[in-house]
Amino acid sequence: MNSEALSRNRHHPLEGIERQNIKITDLKVTLLSVEYPPEEQLLVGKGIWWKSDSIIVEIFTDQGIVGIGGSSRYSGSGCCLPIKTFLEETVKPVLVGKNPFDVHKLAWGGGTNVGRSAWAGVEAAMFDIVGKASGRPVYDLLAVDAEPNTHLRVYASAGVKYAWYDRPDQLIEEASAIKEQGFTAYKFRPGTYWEYSGITVDKFIPYLVKVREAVGPNFDLALELRPWSLEEALQLAPVLEDLDFTWFEEPMVRDRKDSFEQHLRLQEELPTVMISGGEGLIDPHELKEWFDRGAYDMLQPDAGRIGLLEAWRVVRMAALKGKPFCPHNWGDGSCTLANAALVAASPNALMLERFETFDPLRTEIFKEPLDVVNGYMDLPKKPGFGVELAEHLEERFPYLPGGYSDRPNPIICG
Repeated sequence: MNSEALSRNRHHPLEGIERQNIKITDLKVTLLSVEYPPEEQLLVGKGIWWKSDSIIVEIFTDQGIVGIGGSSRYSGSGCCLPIKTFLEETVKPVLVGKNPFDVHKLAWGGGTNVGRSAWAGVEAAMFDIVGKASGRPVYDLLAVDAEPNTHLRVYASAGVKYAWYDRPDQLIEEASAIKEQGFTAYKFRPGTYWEYSGITVDKFIPYLVKVREAVGPNFDLALELRPWSLEEALQLAPVLEDLDFTWFEEPMVRDRKDSFEQHLRLQEELPTVMISGGEGLIDPHELKEWFDRGAYDMLQPDAGRIGLLEAWRVVRMAALKGKPFCPHNWGDGSCTLANAALVAASPNALMLERFETFDPLRTEIFKEPLDVVNGYMDLPKKPGFGVELAEHLEERFPYLPGGYSDRPNPIICG
């Protein structure tokens, strides 16, 4: 571990870092899966999410240093094999022989969801190598203007196991359980397909009230997308204000001609509740436009989708405007590495998301897991990301082909 303090008056994560003569010799992609037991399957809209995946990227060097990174599994249902193929056939031939200290030159968006996620894993692995070679944690490299904070507040991201046709009060029970675990923030979704069960905003509002009652005051709450119509969002707005919600995430679609105008209209009714979004935007210029035009109060980039450097730039952009960020981090442990380092390095970070449902790929892929205790995660004070992969992962979690969300809910769809 390098004990010499880095300057906090830098303009780039690698400024002031001595370049070393290291060559990349190989790249390995490991796909892992876990099939959810029936009682742990996720109920989203009309579908069932039946499994979880990991896309782990390892980069090997001539100095014996191995870097670990993660590519997002949320780049389209069934994206794991295309990402693996892209990495092995397109990225590896370009990368071998290069120096990982040139990460800022080598990182490339790929132009597609698959390409962006593929390179994101590579970029994280190169940062892991640079950190290990220089004796510094990745969060120390990213912290250009303030001391990093390694004691990260984490919010529980869930609300995907209750069905309107069967025990919707499970949402309230989950909120209570989340608080009992020590969390101080909870984000949830609107449940199964509303039209099937005759759910309306009027019928949903009492559950919002019950969630607030379950967790009490001084507890952050967030509601994620349905997506709502403008009329529904405007109906929800005063309720979210009255119940002191912290943010309203991706409330409406972004691909309408009047999407900006709709979000600005909603902003008028949400003076204290933030509108957030951006996890699905892989182009930083798109993220900037939504932020600059006032449609989003808080940005939610995902380093596992757009890459650590691009996410860092987006976060810096938000900081210049005095706005918070909160990364999308609904992936496995390998993607959490980059997002957690970004949160630790950024003074404008609100907190870190963690997917709080059954998922061994979140908790069991490292020898020493990134645990959450009483709503906080403490990052390792070790070079790089400070973790090692657990042994026999492919034997324990063999890859299962198919998309994680490609199964219809038989009760709703027949």
